[in-house]
Amino acid sequence: MSAPSSSPAPPASSPPAPERGAGDRAPGVHRIAVVAVPPVTAFDLAIPEVVFGSAELDGAPAYEVLVCTADPGPVATTGSLRVVVPHGLDAIARADTVLVTGSASRADADERILTALRTAAARGARMASICTGAFVLAQAGLLDGHSATTYWVQAGALEHRFPRVRVLPQALFVDDGPVLTSAGLTAGIDLCLHMVRTDHGAAVANAVARLAAVSAVREGGQGQVLPTPVAGPDGNSLAATRSWALARLAEPLTLAGLAAHAGVSVRTLNRRFQAETGTSPLHWLLTQRLEQARELLESTALPVDHVAARSGFVTADSLRRHLLRRIGMTPRAYRTHFTRPVRPGATLATGGGP
Repeated sequence: MSAPSSSPAPPASSPPAPERGAGDRAPGVHRIAVVAVPPVTAFDLAIPEVVFGSAELDGAPAYEVLVCTADPGPVATTGSLRVVVPHGLDAIARADTVLVTGSASRADADERILTALRTAAARGARMASICTGAFVLAQAGLLDGHSATTYWVQAGALEHRFPRVRVLPQALFVDDGPVLTSAGLTAGIDLCLHMVRTDHGAAVANAVARLAAVSAVREGGQGQVLPTPVAGPDGNSLAATRSWALARLAEPLTLAGLAAHAGVSVRTLNRRFQAETGTSPLHWLLTQRLEQARELLESTALPVDHVAARSGFVTADSLRRHLLRRIGMTPRAYRTHFTRPVRPGATLATGGGP
């Protein structure tokens, strides 16, 4: 997929390519090397362990996460926490995915790390970064000719220092083929969930999101910096209206209906929704319906037209059109990619609620 999956605000992104399926990667546990480049951002360093460490396939871990650095042991951080990294750079040589987390080393990363990153990229490993880890990938030359993002405060510096990188300062994360980058802090969670979804489908990613108590779907093109949420007269946000809508995705929801539930005008609904979520109500609804359809395609044997109806698309053709536009796959192709064999004694659901 090139650039963010969608973009409600400039800069524009190129059309999405088909997502990588689980069958496109080597069988067995997916190895992820998390690279700590001192001085590290401790929060960023913890994100991959939390997200990937929670992902399971049939009750078994889906990923093996190894945190590594050039000199194993205590490493400097950007704050007062002490961090001990157990593994050396040999972990990169065995990794399917190499993920560089946030670092204050934006111009002088250890050459041993840069060499290991280049070697991993040359053999076809998926390369990624969280926050200012993008500067390290750029120093290794791995972002040249690619779209990328980073923490918005540092986006200008990344663009100035590495002019061959197409910096998208507003994006939460960018998936540009073999290289993925994210903005800072919680955007790193969004990127990791996106990679889980790409590898193993929506059901696994949503299960991880529920365990981590975070939003399962925030698209890459969503803006990093949102206006201060506009509260209503009673001080409440639109969270209750979003929950109400999520329980009624199969129904014909309209802007007028959402506004009526929130007790505001349609104009106020649009303004407050954009402020709170970074996207419009109708775009948010489409994203949630697609996510529900993906889960149903993975976890049930329902006919596609039933999946479409339960997700609010009314017809199978409508679901097919939107799924193709968003991820480049038909419902049938998506089901083939992400439906895993049923374990002996287990049953595949064919009815009931999603």
